[in-house]
Amino acid sequence: MEITEVRLRLVKDPGKLKAVASITIDGCFVVHDLRVVENEDNLFIAMPNKRIGTGEFRDVAHPINNETRDTIAKIVIDKYQEELARAAAPEGIDR
Repeated sequence: MEITEVRLRLVKDPGKLKAVASITIDGCFVVHDLRVVENEDNLFIAMPNKRIGTGEFRDVAHPINNETRDTIAKIVIDKYQEELARAAAPEGIDR
């Protein structure tokens, strides 16, 4: 499996939610609505989910193993940090 694209949108007024991402896997499968969340000064990735009848949330897409979860988290968090740096850079500077 290869993550071939990451699209990320920074949240304008971030609280715990910092960004929302979409990833493309092997150039042929997209997962939308991964969330970059900060909890106690640590960033983590929350998988897309929906509310079920009991009021609880259930992931609608998620990795089957920790290795895949860690790979996705690293790629999305790296992209988030790149976007933060780009947003903080003075205008007119090419990167």
